[in-house]
Amino acid sequence: MNASAKFWNKVAAGYSKQPIADEAAYQKKLQVTREYFQPNMDVLEFGCGTGSTAIAHAPYVQHIRAIDFSSTMIEIAQAKADAQNIQNVTFEQASIDQIVSDRTYDAVLGLNVLHLLDNKEEIIVKVYNMLQPGGLFITSTICLGDTMAWFKLIAPMGKVLGLFPLVKVFTVKDLEKSLTDAGFAIDYQWQPDDYKLPIGNAKIVFIVAKKAE
Repeated sequence: MNASAKFWNKVAAGYSKQPIADEAAYQKKLQVTREYFQPNMDVLEFGCGTGSTAIAHAPYVQHIRAIDFSSTMIEIAQAKADAQNIQNVTFEQASIDQIVSDRTYDAVLGLNVLHLLDNKEEIIVKVYNMLQPGGLFITSTICLGDTMAWFKLIAPMGKVLGLFPLVKVFTVKDLEKSLTDAGFAIDYQWQPDDYKLPIGNAKIVFIVAKKAE
């Protein structure tokens, strides 16, 4: 088990009880995403956490495969699904690196996760290859480089001390370029107000990127 998985296993129970930081922004993201969904869609969500978003989207698609590398997060997510009798979401402990790129999915969700990956560009390319022609990659991403570029100086030490997991620092423009370099066209983009962290404010960008038909 890598250090990031250990960190998220440790904090999973507390994380699941935290209120959503910006409920209005979260609801808008859900609404926009559902405007793209179709009832016959097969969806992958990676970094699904404790499953709340996958469960919220379940009525709008055919099936969601929701993965996270934290076993504790998946246990909590499965318990939520069982309590609500959700039948069309499959929760699975796995990393996006382990998923086969076989053009299977109509949409892939990567929410609040790209900044936690050491290989963001590789994963974006992999997501592109997972999607059917015209498929969607929907992401909401914290971009610390726009307001907290200095964080990259303390991030490695914080990870070593177990204060926070791996966190990568990049800007909104960096993320846009990573998506377009992979072949995506950005179909929708929205930035809510700055996200307030204990050590500063961060930019969050919500993007719906589309693979060519």
